[in-house]
Amino acid sequence: MRGLTGRSRATGRGGSGLTGWAAGSTAMAGLAAFGLLTVSCSTGGTGTRDEGPAGTQPVAQVTPSATTPPTGKSVQRVDAVQLVKQDPKVSERVRTDLKPCTGDEYPVDASYGTLTGGSSTDVVVNVMTCGDSVGVGTYVYRARSNGTYQNVFTTEQPAVYGTIDRGDLVVTTQVYEKKDAVAYPSGDEVVTYRWAGNRFNEHDRVHNDFNRAVGNGEAEFPEPAEPTTN
Repeated sequence: MRGLTGRSRATGRGGSGLTGWAAGSTAMAGLAAFGLLTVSCSTGGTGTRDEGPAGTQPVAQVTPSATTPPTGKSVQRVDAVQLVKQDPKVSERVRTDLKPCTGDEYPVDASYGTLTGGSSTDVVVNVMTCGDSVGVGTYVYRARSNGTYQNVFTTEQPAVYGTIDRGDLVVTTQVYEKKDAVAYPSGDEVVTYRWAGNRFNEHDRVHNDFNRAVGNGEAEFPEPAEPTTN
């Protein structure tokens, strides 16, 4: 889908998948990207949660596999599927519908990076549909000293996808109008969150309207022109 630079590797997978969400192009066409299926909205109605201080109860116990990147900080790779399935902050619908697309491959992406300033890397998990790779939930997990992971950010709405960009959490939501195909949304909303005071706070917001005249017919490129200088 246009606008998601870090899009999923699950495009084109068959199988069961998130049957409750995967309604295909027709069902997604009438969806707006705001206010739908959002969990615990923050003040301002952004469609995401600006999570408060992390609680004392962990959401999951995992056995991470550590690797060391060139920066020297240990990357603790986790079972992202189990993180989601064992997390009470994830809606029952997402947890129930999260099934393999083919074989043992789940429509789940995981990104590792520094978001909350901890000694270990944080994990951003995106859950999608199998057929169209449409995001249905983005979650951020913060590593704790006892080996558990705490959910510190949750958003569940159609066509959402979260990435890590230079220490910030960037959440992109596709905007659909009536008759929009899944591959051609009318625009997107890009919200940047920054960790401060033990919570994510909105730092920047950008709305993009896509040109609806492009994408039809064969491309015809003009002859290259020499650059001009003053």
